[in-house]
Amino acid sequence: MATSERLVITSRINGEERTFLADSRDSLLEALRERLNLKGVKEGCNNGNCGACAVILNGRLVNSCCVMAAEIEGAAVETVEGLATPEGLHPLQQAFLDEAALQCGICTPGFLMSSKALLAENPAPSDEEIRFWLAGNLCRCTGYDKIVQAVMAAAEQMRAPK
Repeated sequence: MATSERLVITSRINGEERTFLADSRDSLLEALRERLNLKGVKEGCNNGNCGACAVILNGRLVNSCCVMAAEIEGAAVETVEGLATPEGLHPLQQAFLDEAALQCGICTPGFLMSSKALLAENPAPSDEEIRFWLAGNLCRCTGYDKIVQAVMAAAEQMRAPK
């Protein structure tokens, strides 16, 4: 069996520069969970079909199970842990709570990150656009109506004048 090479990787994770060791065979999902202790990133299918591990890499939504850790050298990665601030929850997180858009929590981080990426691209999405955008995220517990309602509510709040 071939041995895995150890890599030193430096990236901006949730706005903070982080340097860590990873095996050359580690996926971004494995590196985030096992090397950086960011347990909000969930492993669902480990083949890119469920969206539970979704993160934002250099402004683009990706399934972290399908990206190698080595690919994030010098990159910016946003995970669900980076949504809330000391002032409070991100509007998406609050809307998911208010709309009861979560149950077991396995898929929730991926839905939140996918929704954040959607709202960055389209701050006023329609119901249909939300459903299309979130089609890569699977949930076995809630159904999708409350999730769509939560994204609509967060979008409205985020557009409101401060």
